[in-house]
Amino acid sequence: MINFHYETDFNTLNQAHYSTWINAILESEGFTVSTLDYIFCDDNYLLKINQDYLDHDTFTDIITFDYTVGKIIGGDIFISIERVKENASKFGVQFHNELHRVMAHGVLHLIGYKDKTKEESLVMINKEEEKIKMFHVEQ
Repeated sequence: MINFHYETDFNTLNQAHYSTWINAILESEGFTVSTLDYIFCDDNYLLKINQDYLDHDTFTDIITFDYTVGKIIGGDIFISIERVKENASKFGVQFHNELHRVMAHGVLHLIGYKDKTKEESLVMINKEEEKIKMFHVEQ
């Protein structure tokens, strides 16, 4: 089950369409979902999580908590809508394209993709692009 929670006034998702897309990403990698929660919030909400749980004192666009067991995905994906908007502007892309990238990024981490090294980051970016394209496929 994929759930969407809003800790900010952002609430423009077609939840059924997004759930179908996320499930398609998981299936394309050989995974299924148990419970996956997307929590959309603002910078301060995510900063507090970053400070309290990760000992980081910086803003970020996404934090993922992984409860995956084997090939069954579980997790909480926190996304700062403020960071997504700012990054979209910074990178010259539409807001929803950047949102799709971040949403796919969180799922890819749960699947096991990393982005700490240059090589891992390149694989992650390619996977993000591949999965974003799946969003636009008729579902």
